[in-house]
Order: sequence, then structure tokens, then C-alpha cells
Amino acid sequence: MCGIVGVVSKSPVNQFIYDSLLLLQHRGQDAAGIATTNGKSFYMQKGNGMVRDVFRTRNMRSLPGHIGIGQVRYPTAGSSSSEEAQPFYVNAPYGIVMAHNGNLTNWEQLKDEMFRIDRRHINTTSDSEVLLNVLAHELQSSSRDGLTRDALFTAVSGVHRRLKGSYAIVSVIAGFGLLAFRDPNGIRPLCIGRFDGPSGTEWMIASESVALEGMGFTFVRDVAPGEAIFVSNDGEFFAHQCADAPVLNPCIFELVYLARPDSCLDGVPVYDARLRMGDYLAEKIKRTVKPGDIDVVMPIPDSSRPAAMQVAKQLGVNYREGFFKNRYVGRTFIMPGQAVRKKSVRQKLNAMRVEFQGKNVLIVDDSIVRGTTSQEIVQMARDAGAKKVIFASAAPPVKFPNVYGIDMPTRSELVAHGRTDEEVARIIGADELIYQDVEDMKKAVRDINPALGDFDSSCFDGKYITGDVTPAYLDRLEQSRKAPKAAPERDAGGDEGNDAGDDDRGSQLGL
Repeated sequence: MCGIVGVVSKSPVNQFIYDSLLLLQHRGQDAAGIATTNGKSFYMQKGNGMVRDVFRTRNMRSLPGHIGIGQVRYPTAGSSSSEEAQPFYVNAPYGIVMAHNGNLTNWEQLKDEMFRIDRRHINTTSDSEVLLNVLAHELQSSSRDGLTRDALFTAVSGVHRRLKGSYAIVSVIAGFGLLAFRDPNGIRPLCIGRFDGPSGTEWMIASESVALEGMGFTFVRDVAPGEAIFVSNDGEFFAHQCADAPVLNPCIFELVYLARPDSCLDGVPVYDARLRMGDYLAEKIKRTVKPGDIDVVMPIPDSSRPAAMQVAKQLGVNYREGFFKNRYVGRTFIMPGQAVRKKSVRQKLNAMRVEFQGKNVLIVDDSIVRGTTSQEIVQMARDAGAKKVIFASAAPPVKFPNVYGIDMPTRSELVAHGRTDEEVARIIGADELIYQDVEDMKKAVRDINPALGDFDSSCFDGKYITGDVTPAYLDRLEQSRKAPKAAPERDAGGDEGNDAGDDDRGSQLGL
């Protein structure tokens, strides 16, 4: 999961992209980067840490130009080294910078093909660099008679034929314009914004609508699966379907947890989806828990609040905020390391004894992935005096690895994999555990947008929509995760990123 943004403006975009990345910071806290162009050269600054840590005043001054892209990242494929911060750059053909949200499932095969057939060297272990070189190769092949819009769209069609997995892309081609596209299944989100100002029309492409609206742009629509968007240097907008058989299967975990509640993804307001998930969860709780066994309903802030409010309303039970959140600790789910995640839970949350003392408490969370956070939260509730702790998840049990850009790739890390609900309840220390049903979760979203057919819900049901994820693939992925790492695991949340802004990785890339 990463956050990406691309802008074609009538004025300098450096501060604009910086502010946009702040609005997408929830999508990645490991690294950040911005690349801009003035038509002749690319300028780039990137490094490990939060947005506020990577960029200093001198960095912003060295990012001129009216076109640019940016990314906030947390590591999926590849390592968390600063060499793999994005955007990436390749000098031929024409010069391209690119930022990627998602994860390729066939990147190792492509990396081999790049070397043997295309004669291209991949310098990192990042699937995003592989993707950039595939795009560069296809663009070189399609533009032998000159660079045109048709050549661009032909290149994206070639990319779609070669890639497997999830990808939402923003890129800039030197002297030509902004190119963005989405994989044929539309797994990762991407949307279009427009601003009509006194100097003319400006365009913005971003992972979530909240970034568009926060920057004063009007949400136009989502990028369709398989579609490519091109905005020229002069601000002309073009769209073309580049996939043979696109089908919209968006990642449902975006609606469960990843996206901001004030975003709208593929016609579904995230907040509304979480409210509906709470409605369906409440119906299951009514069938599972005896009336009177719950005195109070409490959310785990922040993403479970809408579901918890609906559960309390439907059960006719008081809703209380029993956990106080320290907002200066990063999101524990995306922290790189079990020990760091566990340590961070108590730094992040504090239970208020007055709300727990002597009560039967129903705690609602958006999901349970590794179980580390849930275990700590249940113990905190007991330490605060709760008489009974019932734990409810607004999402179904996460039983399978997600290989499309969410960092939970090994089965051994998933507390629900190979275990019953009762066994998970014992592990996290809850008296009872209630999970949302998979079909109810999907119904909650379809109630809002009936046009949505299916979803990528692979981490819940084990169905991988790209068709290339086998048990052998998952075995290889798990072994690679267990292999020794080249560098020691860093602290989470970009805390060490204060040094990142002093690392002068920004440079002018001559064309």
C-alpha cells in the first residue's frame, strides 16, 4: 500500500505535491519522494521517513517545474532501504519518472526477461523498478516513428499484457506530459481531479479522492481498470482503454482499513461502507451473544469507529470511547516488525479505567491481522477493570496472504490461518470473538454501489483474481520473507527520518 499523486499545473507544483502527500500519509510512512520537471530536466528528492522529515526548505527550492509526481511508501516487495524510495527514473527512452502503488506477482520473471531479452539492468529488488523498465521498453518499441499519444497507449497495452498483479501508476515523460494507468482488475485505487482556474485547466491524479478535494480540485471520476490517462504539458486531457478484458475487482481491504474515511473509492464513500459493515456485524452479534451480556461498545480508534457506532445503535447499547489514542505514533499495522508493532500498541493507546471498571465490554476493531494489537488491547481492557471482554471484527478473519500490495504475505504471521475462531479468541485473550462474514462484508459495499460485481478479497477467502498465485508461489514468498535481511530492521513510523531530510538525495537528472 502506497499513496501516489501526479499533477499538471499552471504554476510550480513542488509545494502542491508536498501538501498532497501529507493528505496521503496514512498510506505509507516508510519513505516519501517528489519528482518535478521544467520540460528540460527532472528534479528529484526522496528518502526514508515521513513527508515532513524527507523534505527541507532547500529541497523544495530544488524542485522547479509545473508538472510532477510524488509518492508515500511502505515496503511490500523489496526492502525498506532508501535506494528503493520512489519515484524511480530511467533515462531512455525520452526520460521517465514513475511512482507505483501495488505489487507485481510476476516481477522476478520479468526481471529475468529484462536482462536476458530486453538487455535492461534492474538495480534494486523493487518490483516498481521492474515495472518502470517494462514501461520504458514498451514505449521504446511503440514509438519508433516518434512519440505520440497512440504510441503511449500502445505501450500501456503492452505493459498490461506482460504484468501480473496490482498497479496504479503515475509517471512523467520528459517534454511530453503525465501518464497514469491502472491494472486491468482495478485492484488499487486511482482517481482524477480537475481545477478550472484563471490560467486554465489543471489536472491531478491521486490514490484517493481526499487528496483531490483537500487541494481544491473537483473529483471527476475514478480511473477505470485497464485505462490510461495522458495529460500533455499544455494541459490537454486524454483517456483510452488499454486492456483487452478489464474487470473492476477493487481491493475490499481499502474500505475496511487502508483508505481514509473521507475518501470515495470506485463510487463507494469509505465512511458509508464502514457504517454498513457495522450494521451487518451487529446482526451477527445479535445471533451470537445473549441479550444483556454487553454493557458498552467501544471502538479501537480510528478506522473502526463507524462500525462500532452502528453496532451500538443496532444493539441499543451505550457507545463509549474507552481508548485514548496518541496521534504521534505511526499506524501499527504498517510497521515493519512484530516486536516493534507490539511495543507500539501501548505507546499508541491508553485505556481509561472509568469506562471499563466492572463492565462487560464489546470492543470493535476494523480487522484482526497478526493478532498482536488485539492481544494487547484485550489485556489493556482487563487491566483497566473490565469484567468481560468480547472482541468483534468488522472484517472477516484474515486467513490468507495478500500479494497485491499489503504487507501481510506469510501465512505464519496471520493469527487466523489454520485456526478456528475459538482458538483465535484464546490467543488474543478474549472471552468471545465475533468476525464479520465474507458475504456480509461484500453486501455492505454493494448496498452502496450495486454496480460493483466482485472484489479482491483474497486475504479473506484465498481467491487470487490474477490467476497466477499458487501454493508454490506462496511457499516461495514465505521463504524469501524468512531469508536474512541485508540491513537491520528500522524503527517504525519514520521516527529516524529526522536524518532523511539532511541526506541530500535530491538531484537534477539531466536528459
